[in-house]
Amino acid sequence: MLTLCGFSASNYYNKVKLALLEKGVPFTEELAWIGETDRSASPLGKVPYLRTPNGTLCESAVIADYIESAYPEHPLIPADPLAAGKVRELITFMELHLELVARNLYPQAFFGGTVSEAAREKVGAQLAKNITAFAQLTKFSPFIGGDSFTAADCAAIVHLPLVSSATKIIYGRDFLAELPVRDYLARMNERPHVARVNADRKTNTAEMLARPKG
Repeated sequence: MLTLCGFSASNYYNKVKLALLEKGVPFTEELAWIGETDRSASPLGKVPYLRTPNGTLCESAVIADYIESAYPEHPLIPADPLAAGKVRELITFMELHLELVARNLYPQAFFGGTVSEAAREKVGAQLAKNITAFAQLTKFSPFIGGDSFTAADCAAIVHLPLVSSATKIIYGRDFLAELPVRDYLARMNERPHVARVNADRKTNTAEMLARPKG
């Protein structure tokens, strides 16, 4: 049995959790807040990490690849090499060029901190450029990469809402508003596993925010 370790407020944890659910892989969850992780399994103390019968893995991309290889039923990566590459291209683009850039806004957007005006200007310009490029890769017909639910959807469902929310809070407008992201996310939330992940995220986020600081 696999054990997914971390917490459901984490988008990277939820990317893996959603993949496990959509593939029908049995697993249990182990709550591990930042600062309370098993450093032998995740040397940088990050989440998620995965316990398997044969050892542990950290880093969400590595875990997702392991799950796809170890449990080939209900694949989330196409068999065709180019199609598989396009799925991974979307995931990499979202994580490196959208979510990682928008993450610079999270301290002020979500956690009561502040982001300097210079940083806001830099992040805003970079996101605007990157989102224009991102639009060239997406289809939303009905899934982000085309007509099949893939690992790219597992990433989009957990990352894009954060980019939308952070930019709306910081800049007064959703930088993804010109793409059909809102309708896409509404469609995806009709999937039972997506609805479960989102419900667990909301509950765990409230628990996280109620935890003592420091």
